[in-house]
Amino acid sequence: MGGQPRRVAVAWAFYDWANSAFTTLVVTFVYATYFTSAIAPDEISGTGQWSRAVALCGILVAVASPMLGALADQDGNRRSYLAVATLVCCVATFALTFVAPGMENAVLLALALFVIANVAFELGGVFYNAFLPEVAPAERVGRVSGWAWGLGYAGGLTCLAIALLVLVRDDPLFGVPTDAGFNYRATNLLVAGWFLAFSLPLLLLAPRQPPAHGTGAPSGIATAYRALARTLKELRKYREIVKLLAARLVYNDGLVTIFAFGGIYAAGTFGLTLSEVIVFGIAINVAAGLGAALFGLVDDRLGGKTTILITLAALIPATALAALAPSVAWLWVSAIAIGIFVGPNQAASRSLLARFVPEARTTEFFGFFAFSGKITAFAGPLLLGAVTELFDSQRAGVATVLIFFVVGAALLLPLNERRGMAAGVG
Repeated sequence: MGGQPRRVAVAWAFYDWANSAFTTLVVTFVYATYFTSAIAPDEISGTGQWSRAVALCGILVAVASPMLGALADQDGNRRSYLAVATLVCCVATFALTFVAPGMENAVLLALALFVIANVAFELGGVFYNAFLPEVAPAERVGRVSGWAWGLGYAGGLTCLAIALLVLVRDDPLFGVPTDAGFNYRATNLLVAGWFLAFSLPLLLLAPRQPPAHGTGAPSGIATAYRALARTLKELRKYREIVKLLAARLVYNDGLVTIFAFGGIYAAGTFGLTLSEVIVFGIAINVAAGLGAALFGLVDDRLGGKTTILITLAALIPATALAALAPSVAWLWVSAIAIGIFVGPNQAASRSLLARFVPEARTTEFFGFFAFSGKITAFAGPLLLGAVTELFDSQRAGVATVLIFFVVGAALLLPLNERRGMAAGVG
């Protein structure tokens, strides 16, 4: 594994640069806000509709990713699966541009297109991540994963900056019309073009794999199902992978909650305006990108488990500081600290699994990786909301995130990285 030319690793990293435009503009900063304020009947019902669409995406991804991962491994054509997922996401995102406020069934159509695009995006991540063991030498897996994750943050923020400078303004450049908010909807055109253009190098250069079932042998859903069932029966052999996925299932909920409620907390408890919240979010993303890139070296030198534990050990006091922050200045300190360690946590989780997976089942196990990141993603936000209401305090709600980091670290402690690598080779 990892015997590909360096240009393939660069192309792989640039897919992170490409796809981050979707999460930054569509899911987080621009289209989600536009939907709730312009397409939905009102912001309250729009927020509820959007949250249910996001939840549906999580369920669909959790259910489909292990099976599609097994199918891609059986066919040996992971690149084609990645290409289809990428194209579906780009086409659905492109189509979102033309769902205008006041159109018949505009809400349903916008949500349906978003679900299609977001599910395709998440499934594309399964196939994309599975290339990591092939494009990076074993001794550089952490660096390549970290650099790519950092590049992803940079790509998303660069695309956002272009959107803000050209489209999301009262007087859009290049004669882009503002009727019915077209300049806001046109950010979807930018995202679709950006994603497609910068993903092409990987789609053209990604290595092909031999079919896991052997040339000439039957493949398809039934074969993938049997492979998946066999893996589940053999999980005893891959105990370290199970430990990683179980730990990530918990600590990733903490990360999901921070990203979902960080802006809400900053506005509700500290009175930040919408523009200040956007600056706040951008600063966290910049810190996360720099952290992911820099910690790649730590990952390769100390190992993925140690890197993850370092990030969790830092995220615990940083989150506690956020919950107790006496002023906006201290909130900023906690937010930048959280950002610095969030990126490395995500990148090291990916690289650690890449070191463990057996070569013939790479995509399948990254399907389980996606499963572990989605199946309980509701737990953190649900607990935060319940505690906030119980104590009538956002600070109390934010403090619940500590539980996920502490329990996740405890679950990761028994993991044996050397044993996990040996099992993947064996």
